[in-house]
Amino acid sequence: MMQMPQPDASVLARRQAILAALQSALPGAVIDDPAETRAYECDALSAYRCPPLAVVLPRSTDEVSRLMRLCQDLQVPVVPRGAGTSLAGGSMPSQDAVVIGLSRMTEVLEIAPEDRLIRVQAGRTNLSVSGAVEGLGFFYAPDPSSQLACAIGGNIAMNSGGAHCLKYGVTTNNLLGVTLVLMDGSVVELGGPTGDGPGLDLLGVVCGSEGQLGIVTEATLRILPRPAGARPVLVGFDSSETAGACVAAIIRAGIIPVAIEFMDSPCIRATEAYAGAGYPDCEALLIIEVEGTPPEIDEQLSLIRDIAMRFDPVEFRESRSEDESRRIWLGRKSAFGAMGQMGDYICLDGTIPVTALPSVLAGIGDLSRQYGLAVANVFHAGDGNMHPLIIYDANTAGDLDRAEALGADILRLCVEVGGCLTGEHGVGIEKRDLMTVQFDPPDLEAQMRVKDVFDPHWLLNAAKVFPLEVSAPRRDRRLNRPADAA
Repeated sequence: MMQMPQPDASVLARRQAILAALQSALPGAVIDDPAETRAYECDALSAYRCPPLAVVLPRSTDEVSRLMRLCQDLQVPVVPRGAGTSLAGGSMPSQDAVVIGLSRMTEVLEIAPEDRLIRVQAGRTNLSVSGAVEGLGFFYAPDPSSQLACAIGGNIAMNSGGAHCLKYGVTTNNLLGVTLVLMDGSVVELGGPTGDGPGLDLLGVVCGSEGQLGIVTEATLRILPRPAGARPVLVGFDSSETAGACVAAIIRAGIIPVAIEFMDSPCIRATEAYAGAGYPDCEALLIIEVEGTPPEIDEQLSLIRDIAMRFDPVEFRESRSEDESRRIWLGRKSAFGAMGQMGDYICLDGTIPVTALPSVLAGIGDLSRQYGLAVANVFHAGDGNMHPLIIYDANTAGDLDRAEALGADILRLCVEVGGCLTGEHGVGIEKRDLMTVQFDPPDLEAQMRVKDVFDPHWLLNAAKVFPLEVSAPRRDRRLNRPADAA
């Protein structure tokens, strides 16, 4: 079970005074009714919940700065929150924490198509960034599955990716600059229109830092011209391992599609029942999409067909129209909603070398049988970003514990083959206690020293990312008490 430190009793004892100070600093923006704060008691890792002390919804960088300075002065923990779509518990609060939410910070601040950039407030949703520039012939490349809801600030915190990251990269590859508010209220600018700044690459440190270092309030993002065209193919196989081997062969051949997505039979059947996309009844399928002019697309798909045929696919379906393209993608885009028919599930995101796909898929199957829990696989195969979905019954005692233990073993397997714990969901609380699998004590100490510089009192999201027993001396130094019991 994932645990949290005991709340700071001195903060709870000062609750009314803290609420009065917040309301004075930002009238009309504070939510403190216990019934209303329950809307913020968890993120998309909904198995764990805790209503916060209060929620504050600022509208500007200046208001965030005022709140942060006040919380530091009062020694109140802060949990940043974008849209709450984190699957790793990255924005789950604690009882003694103030949640600073970005949902009111949605403005477009600048569009400069000649410089291929857009500057937005960090509460703006991912999909609406592309919406703001599509009339100019541009788009924003990172496209997480939650892009309709997830916020740019959260994308930066978790270094989110998406189906098209194989060609265009993840958030860090498309982030040019941020406005960052530190815990003491200081406002700093990192990066800029070119993405390069003098000195240390602090922009690279902040992207993926999970709200440990500051709150991103504004972001300058790279936008790209829309491609001339795109066309997907659907390729079915009689085993997951064969599909994984085909992915490795495509990448090894030097072909870079815009996306290679994988789905196995449990996921295929669930999406067919849910969306009726017309997928073949097979053990695994790939959706491979390429971009360019019609001759470029034809050439790339011809090479992909030649490679796929070496693996004896049960079906190779090339789109010939916009409607066929939409139907090929329909099941994949419906996958996470469709899987709800099978029960409760945990969605992981360990990342592995593409060449390890066949062996890891086989290993996941072995672990699934060992634990007696079904696992469905749907993921970004082109860059090895696995998304095993572990099916369990939240109403059956012990099932969640068993599912979490299976998830931990799957993530250990990812690290063993040369991969890492997370590709885009972040560590949060879900993978916090597995950090010692990937990092040794000096590695973790170096990471915590970076946090010491940005947040010396360890007030920002302090119970996340680092194992509790590793971070306890720093967290408890603030409280002037012996190491707390988690």
